[in-house]
Amino acid sequence: MTHALFSPMTLRSLTVRNRLWVSPMCQYSVERRDGVPTPWHLVHLGSFARGGAGAVIAEATAVLPEGRISPQDLGLWNDEQADAFRPIIEFIHSQGAAAGVQLAHAGRKGSTFRTWSPDQGSVPVDAGGWETVAPSAVAFPGYATPQALDDAGIAGVIRAFADAARRAVTAGFDLVEVHAAHGYLLHQFLSPLSNHREDAYGGSLENRARLLLEVISAIRDAVGPGLPVLVRFSATDWVPDGWTIDETVQVSRWAADRGADLVDVSSGGNVASAPIPVGPGYQVPFATQVREQAGVPTAAVGMISDPFQAEQIVATGLADVVLAGRAFLRDPNFPLRAAAALGLDADFGPQQYHRAPITAR
Repeated sequence: MTHALFSPMTLRSLTVRNRLWVSPMCQYSVERRDGVPTPWHLVHLGSFARGGAGAVIAEATAVLPEGRISPQDLGLWNDEQADAFRPIIEFIHSQGAAAGVQLAHAGRKGSTFRTWSPDQGSVPVDAGGWETVAPSAVAFPGYATPQALDDAGIAGVIRAFADAARRAVTAGFDLVEVHAAHGYLLHQFLSPLSNHREDAYGGSLENRARLLLEVISAIRDAVGPGLPVLVRFSATDWVPDGWTIDETVQVSRWAADRGADLVDVSSGGNVASAPIPVGPGYQVPFATQVREQAGVPTAAVGMISDPFQAEQIVATGLADVVLAGRAFLRDPNFPLRAAAALGLDADFGPQQYHRAPITAR
């Protein structure tokens, strides 16, 4: 018996064993604050590959030091970081999974305390923080006011994404994802609520999308024709006059023209007080709309934790891939348990664990 969720997915030269992938999840766990992966990241990411995930996508990984969300974030702005990723990627591959990385720049939402810190908001410069940048000098509520990027700064961002993508290839990653969601820098340029520019990077949709499209083009040139490039969008800001699903559809078309292969559809993050109707599968309709109207493969994400729910999304064409986050945190064996629940032989886990087979219970 076969199921859509456990059928292979091919993007360019990469074939992934199934369509249940690990969503990027920030760990804020680089205690040395140098962006270099640690044993925590090996165990964290490796456990998902061991548990049967098709692809494991590493958390938002900064392309510049000032692109980090917190001082404890991962980075790919130097070769030391790329070298430290290699054993992690090798282990992921040894378990049969594909390895991906989400390349990111936090913009005005950078230099913040990690989520479990007793302090919140922006980390002061004298405490290890930094001055943030954005399309416009408009602060995210509760955070420091950023500096608007000038032309040289924008060019530096594009170059940094391309350089990080080259390092990702050198390290052995099978795919890269561009983070253009959740209120971070590229989303800040897309949304008229955070982009008040009057130059070629502001105003019309074409202008607000310009930086993202230039980043995608630069990454495609950097990684070559065979490596898949994904883009994560927030489909909507969830407030009037903000970024919309219709704009996401249009920019997804343009992104595909520039070399993007799959759109990972999330939502929100750019407006602190947005009324988001969170519930199981609440973002799936956005992925479906992008898939149908933009004609590009999509990934659905957001409170997808039931195997039958995930199977239905792929089997009925609502999306091509399911990305899960919290479900993997709760159980790194989520794909093995999903396969058992769907009636498949869940025997693709490591040989060392076959004495304790995964069951649907």
